[in-house]
Amino acid sequence: MSRALLSLGSNLGDRLAFLQSAVDAVRPAVVAVSSVYETKAWGVEDQPDFLNAVVLVDDPARDHWDWLRTGQATEQAAERVREVRWGPRTLDVDIVTVAGVRSDDPQLLLPHPGTPERASVLIPWLEIEPAAVLPGHGRIADLLAARPASDRDSVRLTSLALA
Repeated sequence: MSRALLSLGSNLGDRLAFLQSAVDAVRPAVVAVSSVYETKAWGVEDQPDFLNAVVLVDDPARDHWDWLRTGQATEQAAERVREVRWGPRTLDVDIVTVAGVRSDDPQLLLPHPGTPERASVLIPWLEIEPAAVLPGHGRIADLLAARPASDRDSVRLTSLALA
């Protein structure tokens, strides 16, 4: 239950610094960090573009609730404000999947709902874990291939990097 994939996003303030703060919050559990991508907002589209990345983490001392608490604490440290669902945010940390865990708890749905439709998660995940499988949905490569070309093309690789 210790291996997890976290999805990171930011579209307010120093976006790269907020993503870096999330990576720093899960060290030394970091196994891999994707490149940084820029994407248009969805849901509420009248807002700045997002920077997105994913982080693969592994820590035998943490379960899925620990990853959630860490993500929420990191969002709070970034002064995230939740005024509008899918609205602009300094930092969004989603727990995409935790190995061996499925959850229907409204506080932590696993795997994270919407992942099969989010090229902004699938592309960076495929980059760092090409054989990855989203439980109950299939191979990440197949899920990404099933997305419309416009979805895939809307996720743009940047020259930015996370340490």
